Amino acid sequence: MPSFQDIKYAFFSLMSTIEFKDIIDLVALTYIIYLVLKLVRETRAGQLIKGILLLVAAYLISSLFDLTVMEYILGNALDVGLLAMLILFQPEIRRALEQFGQTKFGIKLMGIGIPSNDIKQRWNLAIDAICDSCVELSASCTGALIVIERKTRLGEQIETGTLLNALPSKEIFGNIFYPKTPLHDGAVIMRDGIILAGACFLPRPKSDVTIDKSLGSRHRAAIGMSENSDAVVVVVSEETGQISVAINGVLTRDYTRMKLKYALEKEIFYEDPDDDKTNKKTISSIIGRRIKK
Repeated sequence: MPSFQDIKYAFFSLMSTIEFKDIIDLVALTYIIYLVLKLVRETRAGQLIKGILLLVAAYLISSLFDLTVMEYILGNALDVGLLAMLILFQPEIRRALEQFGQTKFGIKLMGIGIPSNDIKQRWNLAIDAICDSCVELSASCTGALIVIERKTRLGEQIETGTLLNALPSKEIFGNIFYPKTPLHDGAVIMRDGIILAGACFLPRPKSDVTIDKSLGSRHRAAIGMSENSDAVVVVVSEETGQISVAINGVLTRDYTRMKLKYALEKEIFYEDPDDDKTNKKTISSIIGRRIKK
């Protein structure tokens, strides 16, 4: 059995051979593993990986006990495993690539995506219209779902709805979300301060299991849209009239007009949520501190 001194000597000998590039290599590999684990956590990909691991274990057992038929079948199944994983994990891989594409490092350097003064003026008017509309719709318990597009283009969702290209106003939102009208059942998508489309269908959340069972279809659609993009989604509950906001897959509730206006201004005019560490906390708590001041 090696002594403590032998182990100590072997350890320091190993450490002395490590170079700076090895540290970078290790950090990069650790980060990639973290991203993969984050990708499969609480999604159907996690269950699929468990199934693949069971297949690998069965293959090893069949090889150990020389089970020719089982070994042949499992071996061929694992040969096409990579292609099968790409097909089965397609939604998760797509979401991961979209999230990588939302980073602002290159955008900041080139000045792309910074709102112009005209767009800022349109958004100022649009935010007031959204807030006024949500308060009025909340008072009458009229359901509403408003998606505010940011860096990620929502062309797929826009194609499912009806193009409007309308300037936002309290009256326009009221007509769109009035019950039993052609456009009321779906989401409004806004781009650059304009109502671009109505009656749009939104993607489902990554995992319905982790979502509060009391939430209805509008709230689930809002969470799903905010998970699949960097959009800000405003929801008015048809049952309670409560105003909620979904950002990055997190739904915060109980918004007043003042809270909603501050939240929208913060998300639209100020930096992307990825750059703001405080966005990892509950947005409503930040707003509450601002209002108390």
